[in-house]
Amino acid sequence: MADTDRVGTSVALRRRTATQPATPPTLPAAAQAATDPAPQQLHRGMTLLATISLFIGTRGAWTTAMGSRPAVAAVISLCYASILICGALSLLIRTRRALTRIDAAVLITALALAACGYLLHHAGADEAALTAQAADQILHGHPVYGQPWPWLFNLPHVGITKTMSGGADYVYGYPPLTALLAAPVHGVIQSTAAATLVTTGALFASTVLLWFLLPPPWRSAATAVCLGFGFLPHYAAYGYPAITALALLIPVVVRWPSTGQGGRLGSRGALRAICLGAACAAQQLAWFLTPFLLIGLYAVRRGELGPRRALAVTARYTATAALTWSAVNAYFAAQDFSAWLDGILLPLNQKAILHGQGVMGISYYFTAGSSRLDYYSYASQLLLLALLAATLLFVRRLGPAVTVLPWIVFYLAPRSQDGYFLLMTPLWLAAAATVPAAALATAWQPSLPRLTSRRAKAALAAGLLAPAFACVAIAASSRPPLQLTLTPRYATHGSQAGVTAIKLRAVNTTGSPLTPHFASRKGHGASNWWTIQSGPATLAPHTSADYIIKPPDGFRPVPGGHSPTYLIAVTATPMTITTAPIAAPAAEAPAFADGGD
Repeated sequence: MADTDRVGTSVALRRRTATQPATPPTLPAAAQAATDPAPQQLHRGMTLLATISLFIGTRGAWTTAMGSRPAVAAVISLCYASILICGALSLLIRTRRALTRIDAAVLITALALAACGYLLHHAGADEAALTAQAADQILHGHPVYGQPWPWLFNLPHVGITKTMSGGADYVYGYPPLTALLAAPVHGVIQSTAAATLVTTGALFASTVLLWFLLPPPWRSAATAVCLGFGFLPHYAAYGYPAITALALLIPVVVRWPSTGQGGRLGSRGALRAICLGAACAAQQLAWFLTPFLLIGLYAVRRGELGPRRALAVTARYTATAALTWSAVNAYFAAQDFSAWLDGILLPLNQKAILHGQGVMGISYYFTAGSSRLDYYSYASQLLLLALLAATLLFVRRLGPAVTVLPWIVFYLAPRSQDGYFLLMTPLWLAAAATVPAAALATAWQPSLPRLTSRRAKAALAAGLLAPAFACVAIAASSRPPLQLTLTPRYATHGSQAGVTAIKLRAVNTTGSPLTPHFASRKGHGASNWWTIQSGPATLAPHTSADYIIKPPDGFRPVPGGHSPTYLIAVTATPMTITTAPIAAPAAEAPAFADGGD
C-alpha cells in the first residue's frame, strides 16, 4: 500500500516499508456468532440446575470425611470450588461450545464427589452381601441358587426381607450377571466392597454414556439425575444389581424408535438387543420394561414397513436379546434348573411383608388390616396388562412414556417401595430428550371402529384400568381377618418402659384357616418375628384361641405420646394382616405389671 504526500501542487508517492507481517482479517461478530452461536437459555438452565444439584449430600460427606479421611475432605472442598466456578460460568459463557465444556466440568465434579462418597461408604447392604457371596460361590465352583446364607444377615447394615409365612429369605434372588461381574473383583477384594465397586462403576458408566448420547442441551440433566440428586449413588453404594441393569438399558432406550429402521437390525440394533438381554440377566426390573419396548418397536416399524417386515425385524431383535439372556443364565440353569428358576423368580412370588409408599399402605398403616391382601397383587398384574394393552392401542400417544409406564405397576403392588420407582429415572430423561412424539407419529395403531372421538377413547382407557382399581378397592375395604384383644406385660429396662410378653385372644372371623405370625411395628417397618410361647399354630375358621407371645430379645420398648407401637398379625395363605395398638404403660403404673398368663 502507498502513502500519499502533498507538496505544493504536486503529489509524491512512496512505498511503505513493511515492519510486521500482515495478519488475516478477523471475522465480523455476525460471522463468529454463525459458527458458534450463543447457548440457548434452556441449556444454561440445565447446566445451572445440575451444578446446584451437586450440593445435595455434599456437606454430610465432607463432615464424615473430616473425622476419618481428611484427604477425601480436601477433595470435597475442591469440588465446592468447582461447583461455584461452574455456577458462575454457566451464566457468563457466551458460546455453546464453551458451555458444553462447562457441562463436562460439572460431570467431572459429580464423578469426583460420587467417588468420595463411595470411599466413605462402600460396605453395602443385604444386596451387596448376597452378591458378594454369590461371587465367591462362582469363584469356587459352588451353586449360587437355592443356598441359604443366614450368617450374612448378622453383618452390620445388612437388612433382611421377612416373608408373610413368618420366615425370611436368605438366598440369592437376582439374575446372575452382577454376581458374574463381581466374581473377578471378589478374587482381589474379598468383601462386600467387591459388589458395591461393580454397581458404583456401573453407575459411573451409566452417567458418562448417557451424557454423550444425549443432545448437548440435555447433558447436564444426565449428571443431575444420575449423580447430583444423590439417590442413585446411594443405591449403587448399597450394591443394588438394578444399577447394572440401568447401565445396560441406556443404549437400548436412547432413540429406541430408530432400532430396525429400514427393516435392517444392523450392528447398532444388534448391540441394543444384546444390551437388553444382558440387562434382563442383571435384575428383574428390566423384565417389566421389555414388553413395552417391543410393542413400541413393532408399532413403529409396522407403520414404516408393513406387518410382515415389522414382525421379522422385531423377532430378530427379540431373539438376539433372548439368546444373550440365555447365554448368561445357561451355566446356572444347568447346575440346578429348579433352584435357578426359583431364585430369579423369588421377588415375584416370595410374599414379602408389606412395605412401601404405594396403596398397600392403606391396609398396613391407616386401617386395622385386610383379609384380602392378595387383591393388591391382582391389581398390579391387571394394571400391567392394562398398560400394555393401552400402549398397543394408543402407541402414538403413549409411546414417548414407555420408560415410565412400567413402574406405575408397582404402586399397586403389596411391596411398593420407592426404589422400584426411582432406580430407572435416567431412562425417563433419555426418552424425554431423544424420543419426541414426532418419532411415533406414523406408528401403526389398531383401527377401532366407533372409537374415533376423544370421549370414546377415554372410556376405553377407563375400562382397561377399571379391573385393577376394583381390586385395590376390594383389598383396601376388606376388614381384618382377626379380632385381637391384647393384655401386655410391662417392665422397665433402665429408663425405658416396654413389653416383655403379650397375652392375646384372637378370633378368626373368616371362613379360612389362618396361621398367624406376629411382629411389632413403630412407624413404617416391622420388627423381627415374636416368639409364640403358647397357642395353636393354625386357627380354624370362626374359632378363637389364646396366645402368649414374646418379643425378640425379650423386651420391646413402648414409648407413649405421638409414636404408637402396634402389634401386627400376618398370614401367607391367604395373605392377610391385622393391626392392633399396644398401649403404653401409664405413668403412674408400677414398673412391672403382670397381665397374667
